[in-house]
Amino acid sequence: MGYKKTKECLDALEAKGDLLRIDQEIDPNIEAGVIQRRVFQTGGPALLFTNVKGCKFPMAANIFGTKERLNFIFRDTIETVERLMKLKMYPMEAIKRPWKYLGAPRTAYHTMPRKLSEGPVTANETTIAELPQLKSWPMDGGAFVTLPQVYSESPENPGFAGSNIGMYRVQLSGNEYNNTEVGLHYQIHRGIGHHHAQALKKGEKLKVNIVVGGAPSMTIAAVMPLPEGLAEIFFAGSLGGHRIPMVMRPNGLPVPAEADFCICGTISNEQKPEGPFGDHIGYYSLTHDFPVLKVDKVYHRNDAIWPFTTVGRPPQEDTMFGDFIHELTSELVPSVFTGVHEVHAVDVAGVHPLLLAVGSERYVPYAEERQPQELLTNGMALLGNTQTALAKYLFIGAKEDMQHGENCHNIPVFFKHMLERANLKRDLHFITRTTIDTLDYSGMGFNEGSKLIFAAAGSKKRELSKELPELPTLPDGFSEAKVFGPGIMLIKGRKSETARGNGDPQMERLGEALKHAKGIEGFPMIVVVDDPDFTAKNWENFIWVTFTRSDPATDIYGAGAFTKAKHWGAEKAIIIDARMKSYQAPPLEPDPEVEKRVDALAASGGPLYGVI
Repeated sequence: MGYKKTKECLDALEAKGDLLRIDQEIDPNIEAGVIQRRVFQTGGPALLFTNVKGCKFPMAANIFGTKERLNFIFRDTIETVERLMKLKMYPMEAIKRPWKYLGAPRTAYHTMPRKLSEGPVTANETTIAELPQLKSWPMDGGAFVTLPQVYSESPENPGFAGSNIGMYRVQLSGNEYNNTEVGLHYQIHRGIGHHHAQALKKGEKLKVNIVVGGAPSMTIAAVMPLPEGLAEIFFAGSLGGHRIPMVMRPNGLPVPAEADFCICGTISNEQKPEGPFGDHIGYYSLTHDFPVLKVDKVYHRNDAIWPFTTVGRPPQEDTMFGDFIHELTSELVPSVFTGVHEVHAVDVAGVHPLLLAVGSERYVPYAEERQPQELLTNGMALLGNTQTALAKYLFIGAKEDMQHGENCHNIPVFFKHMLERANLKRDLHFITRTTIDTLDYSGMGFNEGSKLIFAAAGSKKRELSKELPELPTLPDGFSEAKVFGPGIMLIKGRKSETARGNGDPQMERLGEALKHAKGIEGFPMIVVVDDPDFTAKNWENFIWVTFTRSDPATDIYGAGAFTKAKHWGAEKAIIIDARMKSYQAPPLEPDPEVEKRVDALAASGGPLYGVI
């Protein structure tokens, strides 16, 4: 049950006709990443590059690139894992329907790793320079590991129960790194941070293993948002359908025996510049100081294959991880967040910039008019726990108002529902000068910005307009107003020159001008953008532009804006400044020459003919 190593999984995909071997020489510098992204976009097969320029190791990509492929890889275990998760929410299910949980004890048995004295992964040693040097985007600062399983253990509670596996990118080359050290980019709110803090407190270096390949379940475990205290290595065994074999190294951390590669080393308080890196929000993350891992050993097995992915503006292969995790965990949401029925971390926004949710509003059931009260409690819980704490914009509506099948995964319907019901004078709640996602450059500084809870409950407050009202003469620098969707207007703004953390007086003048426009109340959301045509092309563009390029506290203005008792509101409409700012990171752009090379591979007779 379950695949134990990369080659075993790839062989099964190839036998199924869902893997493409590419024997032509492929450059890991940009070209391999372009191929992977373009094959993913077409829903194409997994890829095996057997002839990697400048490297003796083959590389594999797009392994997790479709929902169907993920379900195939974990076909023996996924149903049992889903049932076990359901038991957490409904423990009486096992008594009522015991036949559905017959495999549960065996799955629980698989959670415990199996200790070994040696294994395939430690058969050979190599160096950092001999590993595949994958560079995904033109401005990347060097080569990166993009599907790492970063393993650490708590210095205060060593062992599997106190372990953490996370997917934190690793820079292999470039900047100031040499062949005996790599950059470890772990962001805020990550499990390894607790271990690192404990080690520093004890005056010790933290031992870290960077694992590549092995059981596919280990890769999924590395991105799984598990509750605090539940080790990812246990989940990997249950999803993988076998006890994960671990080589117990003297004076070192255990290494997954069936892994393809493992970089073993330590981190202390030393930091070096890491990045830039083309990231999953669709922009580069810039160069910042991050911990340096001093490398002790680099192991690899005899038949080692280097799995990789590349990220960029979503959807990408990592989108499939999110969808898979949602299917496994969606029914657990009410047990983690009391009163919350569903959540949707919006992938096309880059996940953390926009979170949609449906909660209960039961605090005053006898009131004539429902208003957000319990919803605000729900919202604070979402912004204070687990990975949802990294959300920047949270739109949360009341389940009691959704009588016609509305849900937060149907984005156009959900936005219409929210904009019809929000009281703009009352229902916007800002959290300022707080932590935000490390990859989000819209805020006050690195890891710092604001959040907004946009709550809506009760009856409809307005009819949303679908046609532009008669607008007054707009202030200098604003033009080309157009309707995007019901109640949503776009306005073209000139290039923003505002400094970080400062408001734009021109935006305030725009709010004053629109305050008196007849019919403007039919457009409760107005968004100022650089390119209205691009933004209006589809919902994906609108969501990406609006919520990745704005900080709530800095970039939300109002038609009839006011502040009363430190509460901000707007009489007629909110106006979001979603223009690119001078301090924001640049968006990802392809390399035209490499794109042409990949086009040639898709010509008749080429390895990608008929695939892209």
